Amino acid sequence: MAAVGVLLLAAAVAVQAVQPTARSRQPAEAQWVAGWAAAPLDFRELSANPLFTAAAPRPGGDAFRGQTVRQQFEPALSGERVRIRFSNRFGKTPLRVAAASVARSTGGGAISPSTVRGLRFGGRGSVVVAPGAEIFSDGVDLKVEAGQAVVASAFFDRAVPFATIHLQSPDASWVAGGNAIAAATLPDAAPLPLNHIVTGLDVMTSQPTRAVVAFGDSITAGGGEGGDGSYPDLLATRLRNSPAAAQPVSVLNAGIGGNRLLVDGIGPNGLSRFARDALGQTGVTHVIVLLGTNDIGRSVFVGLPGRPTPEHEVATAERITDGLQQLIKQARAKGVKILIGTVPPFKNTPYWAETSEAMRGEVNRWIRSRQDVDGVIDFDAILRNPADPMTLNPLYDNGDHLHPNKAGHAAMAAAIDLRELQE
Repeated sequence: MAAVGVLLLAAAVAVQAVQPTARSRQPAEAQWVAGWAAAPLDFRELSANPLFTAAAPRPGGDAFRGQTVRQQFEPALSGERVRIRFSNRFGKTPLRVAAASVARSTGGGAISPSTVRGLRFGGRGSVVVAPGAEIFSDGVDLKVEAGQAVVASAFFDRAVPFATIHLQSPDASWVAGGNAIAAATLPDAAPLPLNHIVTGLDVMTSQPTRAVVAFGDSITAGGGEGGDGSYPDLLATRLRNSPAAAQPVSVLNAGIGGNRLLVDGIGPNGLSRFARDALGQTGVTHVIVLLGTNDIGRSVFVGLPGRPTPEHEVATAERITDGLQQLIKQARAKGVKILIGTVPPFKNTPYWAETSEAMRGEVNRWIRSRQDVDGVIDFDAILRNPADPMTLNPLYDNGDHLHPNKAGHAAMAAAIDLRELQE
């Protein structure tokens, strides 16, 4: 206990030393824009799924008690002032953040001590987030660079049950005892298989900036649920390196592996989460939608013994296109431009049957005919095998005949017209 007390005191002194003494002046036209975001999931739902062994409770229990949780992520936007989003969207009890900080990463969960900024919430050093709610910290001066890792740390002095988690990126969260939000390296840190509570970073910018949300399932989330190799990540890199990009563009990955458009499963269904995970991102201007694979593919399991499916959950091409039409209407109502992607092929997987292939073809014909969207991205044409259009191109197949490999994600990113994201 004495050691913990010393650590608490040291951390408090360190944070106080780096806390900005005055808010820097910003141009009148400066605004917040989302620089990084992740689509959250309910821990209880995930831990009940036998396919997700990583969601099993830790030996120490499925709650944080008197511990610091540290998460690393890479913003897609540069700037000199940031704020962090803390989410209790799936919590059933109030979430108390006793202290928090943000800093630049030096790798592996370590941070640069000179960059540590203590976070405040309405001027206070702690905050309680109500069940179902989210909150942003106050802004702090911290220079961040697109593509360079940032770390957020939060200390929980009371029991915080696991509730709101996300899967982007893997191997990017750690936990340690006591208040270590200002520690350069977490003492006796243990890696966490899931990321908790921190779901977004906004950057203040005075430049005209576009924020593009890639919304979808595992084909959007990418290998290991994001990070290097996902098409949104590669699109962000392409935009940063392109001389055709006349203004900064932030690309956010709101993909959830296994997600469906119409029905809850792994994560809330796309129709219900679109307003928050896509249209709710700060400064969003564009959304790229690629959903339907899991709705179509799981239709082949309907009627199998031991797998009862309520009538309203049975996917049809009409229900899927009606759902996509609802997303288009929601985006239009918010003044957000929307691009729709065709559903890639998946023959030689458990999802494939003549009926599901016919459904995919009907959905893709509907998508290609849309005149009420800002763009159609023909991911099907990009990824399919010229010798057998119902299968993935072997050059782009990660081996399961459903998910693209890194070359496939690169082809997806390369197929997007950058001019559509600049308008």
